[in-house]
Amino acid sequence: MTIKDLIGKYQIMGTNQDDTGNTYKGVLYLSLRDDSSINAKWIINHTQEQFGTGFFKDNLLTIHFYYEGENDIIYKGKVTYKCLTKNILEGTWTEELGASEFIGTENCFRVLTTNEIVN
Repeated sequence: MTIKDLIGKYQIMGTNQDDTGNTYKGVLYLSLRDDSSINAKWIINHTQEQFGTGFFKDNLLTIHFYYEGENDIIYKGKVTYKCLTKNILEGTWTEELGASEFIGTENCFRVLTTNEIVN
């Protein structure tokens, strides 16, 4: 698998970095930044946008991300996805201001086009 194999749109489901058990859903868009790095954009629960850049090595995709929260505070974190296939990513993430004793999780499932489903 190469970094180019991961480009596309994914449906995501995750859990927050806390003890509430709260979950979220959204969309993740991955695009090439250059030949060796990737841009990421998440839309969480239809409202929150997050952005990041990262790299791919040994079937692991690591992305440093940020977003603007309440009171214009910028939150930063890191997610690492184990690329089970080019269509399924299994991740864990943390934020610098999150509860350090917890780790968030996120699973991503590629949104296939009609042509990809047929073939």
